[in-house]
Amino acid sequence: MNQPTTDGRRAKGLRRRRALIEATLRVIEREGVAGVSHRTVSREAGLPTSATTYYFTGLGDLLTAALTTVMEEDSERMRQLSSEGDRRRELALLLSEVAKEPGRLLAEYELFLLAARQPHLRSATDGWLGAVSAFARCYTDDPVRARIVAGAIDGLLLHSLLTDKKPNAAEFEAILFDLLPLRDEHS
Repeated sequence: MNQPTTDGRRAKGLRRRRALIEATLRVIEREGVAGVSHRTVSREAGLPTSATTYYFTGLGDLLTAALTTVMEEDSERMRQLSSEGDRRRELALLLSEVAKEPGRLLAEYELFLLAARQPHLRSATDGWLGAVSAFARCYTDDPVRARIVAGAIDGLLLHSLLTDKKPNAAEFEAILFDLLPLRDEHS
């Protein structure tokens, strides 16, 4: 009989934890990683400051959760595109949508750089790189080309943060079609 209460509390806890992660991403979008504090995140989430320390052991744990969450979500979207058939146009459309909303992208790359400085965070970024590589392997067996594709995607998205004119789906598509011709296109 106590099960529904426990399930309700657990669901509420998961919603609060997610709200704190999303709030962390919004703070990073505006102020960078340096702007993340218990107070700024809890205020952004509309929760008491004690919530951040209840759900996370410290700011490092909160940043790790934010990094892991965004990388896992991005990796899963990329893995879904690694199924049968030609999915290059779908990836081009996804990349153009991501480039149009630079706030989250900026937060993701801030967290990516944090992982570069803190090796224990790299398992999340490895998941992203693995998903991009799996997508590339749908079109090529060349490991060098797969790395080039991963670098091109991240480079293009980073460049999109530096300009007001965001690349559209057609531009991403042209690049993907050049980097990843269908196997029978290059024989």
